[in-house]
Amino acid sequence: MATPNVPETGINGEPNAINVDPAGSTINSMTGILRRGTLLDKGSLLLRFIVWIFSLLSLIIMSSNKHGDGKNFDQYEEYKYCLAVSILAVLYTTVQMAVKIYQSRKHESILPRNTSIIVDFAGDQVVAYLLISGMSAATPLTDYFRKGSDNLFTDSSAASISMAFFAFLAMAMSALISGYKLSQEILD
Repeated sequence: MATPNVPETGINGEPNAINVDPAGSTINSMTGILRRGTLLDKGSLLLRFIVWIFSLLSLIIMSSNKHGDGKNFDQYEEYKYCLAVSILAVLYTTVQMAVKIYQSRKHESILPRNTSIIVDFAGDQVVAYLLISGMSAATPLTDYFRKGSDNLFTDSSAASISMAFFAFLAMAMSALISGYKLSQEILD
């Protein structure tokens, strides 16, 4: 039973973020929805969604970068590699988001917890490295083409590379969260 000054439930019947026990000696800082683990899970899901958006944009921009007369992305290995990496990033994040949403809805894991954490960490690392390598492979070619002329082909290439870079940043942050979860699992 709570003290008269602090109601047990707030608006819409949800529990208050701070509850005081009858003696007034213990304060719980946050309720279940705001626990560190769930915040990390939500943050990881949000970052993967951001990776998905930027990778999809990179994929769309690069695959539509066909302007004829030597200005087609598929004539250059660097651009094809950047496109392939974007496709892999979209597929990986799609699967990861589907798994995480399933786990949060059903409250059950597809893989054992230890395996899931290792797969998250390794997958995030691999996709992050692939994104940065795809971007770094295509950047010098775009820079070389821009020295000759700055046109729609080079602008589209630069836009696709920029989207891949933003996807890399979000995936690197997701990899940090995965690394933190892995270290916490090892320490427990």
